[in-house]
Amino acid sequence: MLANTTDSSRFKVHKDVDCRGLNLRRVPEQLPASVHLLDLSRNLLQNLTDRELPALSTVQHLNLHANKIQFIQPGLFQDTSHLEVLDLSGNSLDLYAALKTHVGPLKSVQHLDLSGNGLFTDMSDYFLSDAPVLTNLSLDGNSITKISRHTFNGSQALRNIDLHNNVIIEIEEGAFESLTGLSELDLSVNSISCITDFNLVQLKTLNLSKNSLNNFQTVDSDLEFDLQYLDLRENKILYFPVLPERNKLMYLDLSRNLLRSVNCSGPLEELENLKANGYLFTDHDKPLCLCVNQRHQELPKLLYLDLSYNQLKAIPSSFFSSMVSLESLNISNNCLESFNVDSEGHLNSLKILDISYNNLQNLSFGESTLAALEVLHLQGNALSTLDAEIFSRLPNIRSLHLQQNLFSICPSLQGLMHDCIRLSSIPTLSYLYLSENSLASVPPGAFRGSPLLILDLSQNADMGLGPSSFSGLETTLTHLSLRGNQLRTLAVDFTLFRKLKSLDLSVNRLTGVSLWSGDSSVESLNLQNNSLVTLTSDTVYVLQKSLRTLYVGSNPLSCCGNLYLLTLLQQDRLNVPDIAAATCWYTRDSESVEISMSAVKSEHCESVDRKVLWISVIVVLTLGLSLVSVVALKLCHSKRHGFKRGIKA
Repeated sequence: MLANTTDSSRFKVHKDVDCRGLNLRRVPEQLPASVHLLDLSRNLLQNLTDRELPALSTVQHLNLHANKIQFIQPGLFQDTSHLEVLDLSGNSLDLYAALKTHVGPLKSVQHLDLSGNGLFTDMSDYFLSDAPVLTNLSLDGNSITKISRHTFNGSQALRNIDLHNNVIIEIEEGAFESLTGLSELDLSVNSISCITDFNLVQLKTLNLSKNSLNNFQTVDSDLEFDLQYLDLRENKILYFPVLPERNKLMYLDLSRNLLRSVNCSGPLEELENLKANGYLFTDHDKPLCLCVNQRHQELPKLLYLDLSYNQLKAIPSSFFSSMVSLESLNISNNCLESFNVDSEGHLNSLKILDISYNNLQNLSFGESTLAALEVLHLQGNALSTLDAEIFSRLPNIRSLHLQQNLFSICPSLQGLMHDCIRLSSIPTLSYLYLSENSLASVPPGAFRGSPLLILDLSQNADMGLGPSSFSGLETTLTHLSLRGNQLRTLAVDFTLFRKLKSLDLSVNRLTGVSLWSGDSSVESLNLQNNSLVTLTSDTVYVLQKSLRTLYVGSNPLSCCGNLYLLTLLQQDRLNVPDIAAATCWYTRDSESVEISMSAVKSEHCESVDRKVLWISVIVVLTLGLSLVSVVALKLCHSKRHGFKRGIKA
């Protein structure tokens, strides 16, 4: 497959040759001149020689991924002056490296992919010994256990090295120091246990996630480090890393470690216990991975900090004092009992704060703090009491996640109250999640003055709702969830909510849904798992104008009492995702039979129609005979009285 491309600067036509997945054992002999890209990936090539591989004088991009290559003729690429990208990933180059023969010069190659080749320690040297302009190198998915100080001697121009998913245990001192242009280094998914003297001042991105690190410590230096992105997640780090004193760090991920403190070490006796239990690696009884420098850490440019899934019990507000640029902070899934933000660590640039799934007993935000906060995650803390006005003091709060707590909601028109939180008159609040709070009731006007778009009140069993519980939301509310509240009735007129698009009433005990006095704007309605027998013709008529998605499964619906609903379900424009589970009941030979609603036919209701007809006839005849009898009796009565009057006269 050929594709022509034009180089406007040279006015030549180059060709891209696509030979992917053709089960080739040799390279096609009749290749066009001026090939720019040659894709031979996913074939059966085993040997690369000047016989199997024709002249590559014009090729810039050569893709040999996923072949069975185990031999490369030394010097094969020495005359490829235009070759910039060479992909040798997914082959068997460990067999070639076992010959201890250098591939030869890669004079023009800038991108080299050797991933997935089963290479062991030092085997990569045979490919990198003479690659003077190589900038991007991938060695991921091999079996390298050690990076020696000589590994990259022949590739001094490297800027990006990918070594993830190896078995690296040791990195010799000086292995990367000579690479003055190195900007990105990926060492994730290895077995590195300790970094004690990090000194790559030029590095911008370092990924050490999914190793066995128990500590990370930067060399004590007055130099300014360029490091911006540091990923240390999924290790065994016990204390906050010692970071460069002068740094440009913007992203720091320490999630899923064993952090016990945001200090860089703990008490001496605790360190001794950790050492005794094998958490700290030692050499001649001398700790290798202890923090010995307790300097104050400044992080003025940090934007993102993730401390989730650790063992933190407390974080002093002063810890955040230097983080004046921080925008996202995640401390979820720890053991925090309190979290306070005061003027010392005001976090006024923070936009997202996640302190969900802790053991919070105390939460406070001081005046003039969290001025930019937009999203707050508090779910899963079993909180029952807070300062009633705590959320009203957040001037830019947009989304509150309060699920799985024990809050009560304050009425909007009363003064300050205890044991409840005020959720009204928060002019920026658009998203509110209050599921699983054991809410006993939603007072009238509870959200008045808060322009909510999404309101989730699901899974609050036996929650009381009145006609005015949602008053004040008529012009804003678009999504409302009342799922799993065991509601038997719902006295709300949703006609007033002109922007309501999604209404979830599933897993309740509703026997009817007469919720609209006029037109409806609802496009998605979930009625699953209720006690609905029929949907009235008025309800169906109102809904059919706007409805696009309907869930009706797990209800004891009547087949023959829902002709309007059955007609609605057959409309092409309506999506019924649970139609396969939507069933109804009809009577056959005096027995109730359950069938799929999509299978209902007219004959299922014919016996019912006939029965209704005969009953109607009998009723009419009975009424007629009764009427005739009454008239006859009256006439007889009148005649008797008339006869008697006549005799008497």
